[in-house]
Amino acid sequence: MTVDQIVRLALFLFISAGLVYFSRAALRQPGSHGFWRFFAWECILGMFLLNVPRWFEEPFSPRQLVAWFLLLVSAFLVLHAVYILRRYGRAGRQREDAALIGFEKTTQLVTKGAYGYIRHPMYSSLLFLTWGIFCKDPGWVAGVLAIVATGLLIATARADEAECIRFFGLAYREYKKRTKMLIPYMF
Repeated sequence: MTVDQIVRLALFLFISAGLVYFSRAALRQPGSHGFWRFFAWECILGMFLLNVPRWFEEPFSPRQLVAWFLLLVSAFLVLHAVYILRRYGRAGRQREDAALIGFEKTTQLVTKGAYGYIRHPMYSSLLFLTWGIFCKDPGWVAGVLAIVATGLLIATARADEAECIRFFGLAYREYKKRTKMLIPYMF
């Protein structure tokens, strides 16, 4: 192993330890959205560390331009979604699910902004992040990680929807009928 590979492996283990700590409650609840999200994060982290050496090569090549576009969409979506959730979601103690983190404990169904088009802007953000990282240096290992991460993000969204249906009931079922899961007008 080269020094660069050892450093990237050490970073993977260090960041993974932080993700385990952050996700510890969700990891004790297999099937919760946080459980699936943890494994998606691991795939994304692995792919990032795999591709980071070529992050800035050929900066104006088509694959790099596509990658940067996807990464910008990802950044916008996550910032927008967190803002909207914090502003309109009314996080409260009524949602005492240990697998939920602070701002996820919404007591008000949020349908404003991106939530008016897709039910999971934050997971959509991770999806765009996944494919943006993949485009930085496409390869078969990165491709497998991107496909697995995509499947895990869909599993995350479905688990989250089951949790939302339990809490919001009919209102969430109606919301599902008029929005897409991850990509506006498509999926």
